[in-house]
Amino acid sequence: RKPRGFSVIGEAEAPSFLAGQPVTLIWGVGKALAAALERDGIRTIAQLQRMERGELMRRYGVMGDRLYRLSRGEDDRRVDPGGDAKSVSAETTFDNDIGSLAELVPVLRGLSEKVSARLKKSGIAGRTVVLKLKTQDFKLRTRNRQLGDPTRLADRIFQTGLDLLRRETDGTKFRLLGIGVSDLSDDGKADPPDLIDVQSRKRAMAETAIDELRDKFGRKAVETGYTFGKGRAANPPEPLED
Repeated sequence: RKPRGFSVIGEAEAPSFLAGQPVTLIWGVGKALAAALERDGIRTIAQLQRMERGELMRRYGVMGDRLYRLSRGEDDRRVDPGGDAKSVSAETTFDNDIGSLAELVPVLRGLSEKVSARLKKSGIAGRTVVLKLKTQDFKLRTRNRQLGDPTRLADRIFQTGLDLLRRETDGTKFRLLGIGVSDLSDDGKADPPDLIDVQSRKRAMAETAIDELRDKFGRKAVETGYTFGKGRAANPPEPLED
């Protein structure tokens, strides 16, 4: 260390170094969250380190998971000196054209989960959900919707995409379906608790639990009701990052 210089903190040293720091040092802890933590008597990162992941998520939703990881120096966001991605998407081409919403839904869910997995792995989130369709006569349709806050959750990507998809299933048959997000940013401010949708926190916690099981036992270890038993259609190729 030199005056006006910097230090390199090793992985093993990170928790002890962070322990004495204020919670506001953590990326994504703005005034509102800092005030909520203060009301709960949490002022230092050491206090967060003593809390269980589940307890933090019960109190602060998806942000609780980030508080748990970042307070321990666990940050797997990729450093990419080559430039930032503009979008993250996944798409699949069908062997036979599909026009039924019931058949398209599990595919959309599987694609949404793949996009979400890539976002979480990269530590980023997107504010605009983009639906892509190609008709049987090769005409391309794209529809998008901007969210109030960035998201990295499969459930929000899927539900938004599903609403867009419903408007397009008018009897037209499609040969390609894709879903993605754009307007990317760091995930520090993604998916804040929804005061209107009271079930959103429970769905976010359930998704985190599913992610942990898949990390441990593989992606097919847990399937949702949308994709269970749907075979290859609900498990399209890996997502594309543009």
